[in-house]
Amino acid sequence: MYYPKKILQLLLFFFGILFYAQSHSGDPLRGDFTYQLKAKFDQRTDNRHEELFSLQIADNRAFFASTISLKGDSVMENSRTTTNHSNGSITLSYKEGVVIPKTDLSFTIIQSNENIQYFRSVGMALLTYKQPVIKNWNLIDETKVINTFHCKKAEITFKGRHWIAWYAPEIPLPYGPYKFSGLPGLIIEIKDDQGDYSFELVKSVSDSKLKGKFINIKKNRYTEAIETTQPKLKQALRNADANAAAVFASYGTTILKGQEMLRQREKEREENLKYENPLELE
Repeated sequence: MYYPKKILQLLLFFFGILFYAQSHSGDPLRGDFTYQLKAKFDQRTDNRHEELFSLQIADNRAFFASTISLKGDSVMENSRTTTNHSNGSITLSYKEGVVIPKTDLSFTIIQSNENIQYFRSVGMALLTYKQPVIKNWNLIDETKVINTFHCKKAEITFKGRHWIAWYAPEIPLPYGPYKFSGLPGLIIEIKDDQGDYSFELVKSVSDSKLKGKFINIKKNRYTEAIETTQPKLKQALRNADANAAAVFASYGTTILKGQEMLRQREKEREENLKYENPLELE
C-alpha cells in the first residue's frame, strides 16, 4: 500500500511512539521465571508437547505467556521496514526472509490478588474473561527439595483435574504457572495426577539482575480487550477455526473441489475434537 511521503512519516513517528509505549508497561520487574510445560493434547498418542512459558512478576500482579509468543512480538516489532520509491511514496513491510515464531498457546494470563484474567486474540479482536483466584488449596505436611528449593506440598481440584503442587515458602510470591496462584510461596512444580500436564520451573533470574528492568509484555496483549465469558471465548475460537477452513477451501480450483475440501477439513476437525485432551476438562 502507498501513501504520500509526509503523511507516512507522521504515521511512522506515531506508531514508533505507540510500539515503545506498548513495550514498556511501567510495571517494575520483581521476579522473572521460566517454566516448561509438558502436555498431552491428544488422547490417541503418548507424545508430549513441550513449550517454555515466562512468568514475570510486578509489585501487585504477575504476567504469564509463552516465550515463543513473546519472541514473535519482538520479531514483528524489529522487522518492520520502509521502502522509499522514486514517486515519493513509501511502502510498509517486513524484512525479507524474516520468520515470525508462532504458537497455538498465544494467550496471556494476568494473576492478581483480586482475580485471574485471561486474554486471547481471536481474529482481529482481543477477548478476555475473569476468574476468581484459587483459594481452596489443601496444604499438606510434606516436603521435598526441587532444584535446591525446599518445597511444601499442596493439592487442588481445578476444572476437572486433580493437581499436585510443590511451592517454595522461601520465595514469598503467591504466583505460579498458568492460572495457579494463591499459595504462600512461588509454585516450583505442578502436575495433574494423570500425568497429562505438568509445569516445572526451569530458570529464574537473580534479584540483582532485575534492578531497573520492567515487565516486557506488550500492552496490546492485555489492554482494550472485549470482556466476555470463558465459554463464549472458546466458541469464538471454534468459529474462527471454521472460518479459516472455509477460506482455505475457497482456494480450490472449482467450487465443487472447494466444498469437498471444506467437508474433509470439518470431518478432520470433528474427529480431532473426540480425542482432544485439554488442560481444563470443565
